[in-house]
Amino acid sequence: MPKIVENTRGRRRGIEPILRAAEILRAFGPDGAALRVRDVVDRTGLHKATVSRLVQSLEIAGLIERAAPVGFRSLTNLTRRKRLRIGYASQNEQAQFPAQITESLYRAAQVYDTDLIVFDNHFEAKTTLRNVDAMVRQKVDVAILFSTIESIAAKVSTRLSRAQIPLIAIEMPIQGALFYGANNYAAGRTAGLALARFARRHWKSDVTHVLLIELPEAGSFPQLRLDGAMDGIKEMIPSLQEQQFVHINGQNDFEHSYSSVRRWLRKITVGNCLIAAINDPSALGAIAAFRQLQPAGQCVAVGQNATPAARLEMRKRGSPLIGSVAYQPERYGAEVMRMAIHLARQLPVPPALYARHRLVNAANVDRLFPEDRERR
Repeated sequence: MPKIVENTRGRRRGIEPILRAAEILRAFGPDGAALRVRDVVDRTGLHKATVSRLVQSLEIAGLIERAAPVGFRSLTNLTRRKRLRIGYASQNEQAQFPAQITESLYRAAQVYDTDLIVFDNHFEAKTTLRNVDAMVRQKVDVAILFSTIESIAAKVSTRLSRAQIPLIAIEMPIQGALFYGANNYAAGRTAGLALARFARRHWKSDVTHVLLIELPEAGSFPQLRLDGAMDGIKEMIPSLQEQQFVHINGQNDFEHSYSSVRRWLRKITVGNCLIAAINDPSALGAIAAFRQLQPAGQCVAVGQNATPAARLEMRKRGSPLIGSVAYQPERYGAEVMRMAIHLARQLPVPPALYARHRLVNAANVDRLFPEDRERR
């Protein structure tokens, strides 16, 4: 069984530079190609400063050499081991966030010379379990699962454990699995604080309702985003009462959120309304409902994931979408693939790693996502 280390800080500090140096050497591949530092960064997902430092060390050690006119060339051939087979079941490839994670895993699989077998769960419990069974039949070395359907977590864990296949769970913890994903409570609190700051600055804390656009089917872990949002808002506006917090099931997409918020708006008179949503499509659907039915009413929203659609909306002058919490799914692949390889090789692995997140808003969206300009 893989060796899971609860407190690995000291040992990880010793072994991590060696593992990262090996990743850099593998990035050159078997063809003797010359690579620039930024090429190595793209292939490994490591920070530029880390790559620059280790490249200098590898050159001093005689393991790589400078190649004209620019770049470096590897002078080594790492001994090839058995090619690993990694199974990955994506939550829903039609949704942008899971699709970005899949794309990043494909890139990481190429860097680490592994076979990546991808399945689509279509956000369905039965399909997810069928995909897990398929990974068992294909005898993958490590299974990676992105599913936020909490009701089947125990079945997933049991089936893979019986087959002695280690599991990495993305976004939702599963008993017996390593975890990689967002700190949902902290991300939600970031959203709540942004909403409350806006209300204090522009409305003098005069808030009529707080809408929480949820996805109950996903279970308790994704709900932590909204728990964190509520706590962040209450922390800064303690005068709010429980009855002012309205829970609406947005069913994870624009259309359902739009329809549900429209029905709610037809029943009440709205003043200043804060909207915290479990994801960007839910936030955008709620905003669309307000625009149609409450042109005089005021609302502001913060979403999650900083999708291109949300970034486009934030760039509009006076948009109600004042922010979205970004999780950088393009970085998931390198981190998760490293965890998978360490598991397969029975190397020490921390039980959980958290993706970095930050608030994206109109003030920083162009700086953080300059590539959007090319798409417009």
